[in-house]
Amino acid sequence: MLSSLHLIACWVVVIGNGIAGAWALASGRLPSLSGPQLWRFTAFVETSVFVQVTLAAIHLNAENRGPETFHVFYGVLTATTVGILYSYRHQLRGRLHILYGWGGLFIMGLGIRALVLL
Repeated sequence: MLSSLHLIACWVVVIGNGIAGAWALASGRLPSLSGPQLWRFTAFVETSVFVQVTLAAIHLNAENRGPETFHVFYGVLTATTVGILYSYRHQLRGRLHILYGWGGLFIMGLGIRALVLL
């Protein structure tokens, strides 16, 4: 069951951050696409990264097995990326669409890479 939840959460992270990233980049060009819904959705999918990492830790602990080194690396790197994006939001206030657009697509790529290593 934990394995299935981990996989489902991974797809939420990958697809959700891909959508949020593309949406943010598009809203930089078309301001009508921007709004509170974009930022709520972005916050939701980026928070889901931490849910995913927590599920992964519980899953590894429940099975008493060693983690796949690079799979865990990409998971931790994804959570770190969310923290970096959040920390730069004040410095890049005028370019949040670009920051979260490319950041969301980068997180999507990290998630895909972690899935390949599963």
